[in-house]
Amino acid sequence: MPLATSLAIFQSCNITGVPKSTRCAILRDMAKVRKAERRPPLNKTHKLKRQDWAKKYLKTDFSKVLWTDEMRVSLDGPDGWARGWIGKGQRAPVPLRRQQGGGGVLVWAGIIKGELVGPFRVEGGVKLNSQSYCKFLEDTFFKQWYRKKSASFKKNMIFMQDNAPSHASKYSTAWLARKGLKEEKLMTWPPCSPDLNPIENLWSIIKCEIYKEGKQYTSLNSVWEAVVAAARNVDGEQIKTLTESMDGRLLSVLAKKGGYIGR
Repeated sequence: MPLATSLAIFQSCNITGVPKSTRCAILRDMAKVRKAERRPPLNKTHKLKRQDWAKKYLKTDFSKVLWTDEMRVSLDGPDGWARGWIGKGQRAPVPLRRQQGGGGVLVWAGIIKGELVGPFRVEGGVKLNSQSYCKFLEDTFFKQWYRKKSASFKKNMIFMQDNAPSHASKYSTAWLARKGLKEEKLMTWPPCSPDLNPIENLWSIIKCEIYKEGKQYTSLNSVWEAVVAAARNVDGEQIKTLTESMDGRLLSVLAKKGGYIGR
């Protein structure tokens, strides 16, 4: 009974009259309190495209794939003020209340094998359309990282991005092609598939770090500095574990006939 209350779980076992505190104490030994994950619904076409994608890349050397994505971080955290335990006699902290979380910072990064690319900050006020996205990649990814790589590395690297309009537009596709990222060097991506991108797990690691203990921030610069510090603490082995998980993700997609995989 995923996401059921402790009362519903005990009632399903025909156990009644147990206080809530006792029920929770028993369940803590075998379960965790979790929130439901928000995912877009997968229709039949989505599932078929996910299966086709898995079959296409099943024999790919994923150590050569650069997985990229953007993440938005706000001053108050992804879910507002965190809930947690406090000691007896202590008062709960009073969070700042700001309209729309006080704003946020858009961050772009990539991971390949055991290496983190970035993170790079999208300047405030810049809306990522096709033109600004390509300019952003030119000023950050290409000038600060890609140009330093060897010719053999560039020849073999596969660039992955999702299907956001600024990524998949004709303008961006043509621009990336002029940079040499075209055909088999530009990975096709199935719709509604954030679960297949290992960098999503990196975002989770970073957000857990920057928002631990209900941390809030007073400025966009301070939350950006926290992102940079958290990213620096992610070691190469952690990143390598994520990128090496791709074979298993593809097999899971095929086993579940295109359905979502667990993370």
